Amino acid sequence: MDPVNPANPVQPSSSAAAPSLEVAGLAFAYPDGHQALFGVDFTIARGERVALLGPNGAGKTTLVLHLNGILGGGTGTVKVAGLPVGKQTMAEIRRKVGIVFQDPDDQLFMPTVREDVAFGPAAAGLKGAELEERVDRALERVGMLAFKDRPPHHLSFGQRRRVAVATVLAMEPEILVLDEPSSNLDPASRRELADILRSLDVTVLMVTHDLPYALELCPRSLILSDGVIAADGPTAELLADDELMRAHRLELPYGFDPRSVTMGA
Repeated sequence: MDPVNPANPVQPSSSAAAPSLEVAGLAFAYPDGHQALFGVDFTIARGERVALLGPNGAGKTTLVLHLNGILGGGTGTVKVAGLPVGKQTMAEIRRKVGIVFQDPDDQLFMPTVREDVAFGPAAAGLKGAELEERVDRALERVGMLAFKDRPPHHLSFGQRRRVAVATVLAMEPEILVLDEPSSNLDPASRRELADILRSLDVTVLMVTHDLPYALELCPRSLILSDGVIAADGPTAELLADDELMRAHRLELPYGFDPRSVTMGA
């Protein structure tokens, strides 16, 4: 081991060096005996955008609910930024893993947009100018600062989804988990959300059946099938593998050829 330089005693912290997410040997069965996960292993580095793909019933929701401790009691380990998910770390884990649900109305319940976005940070102890700054910064990141004082139910579906993302960003998470983020969006709202997601400096795990959206936003994809990771690689390569796609009941939209898509930077 190299000696510590006394002139520069500061060493990098383990959390700074650790991947955003490490899942090792994760297996889980529900109380009725249904085995949903059979030993899931993968690692996501800080700042990666990764799609989680798979047919219905593959175990995607079960996996996601393990990331912030909603589900537990199985075997294997989950670490977020080097911190093991467990009872003693639950409060910190739930700050680090922000889940944006498929239906924004599941997350928006306060009278105004500002109150919805402030709810999490306020519960964590932020007050006054610091809280307002956190709210404004989160809303600005999703292009919704001008709607701060509006009731959420007066917004369009796409605007509500962006506010739902802001409620999670206000907690300054390590990982942003998105459940079917493109569902029910019109083309303009879909494009706006894609631009926002590309601009964020957080790790993104996107659970989706929208394979073109996965190709557009996530350089890497995981295919979860029958409770195991069946494939892990560049999204474009996985979607172009016809045999792999058929084997795991994944279908591209009619006429869409991933080989013809030129990816941007």
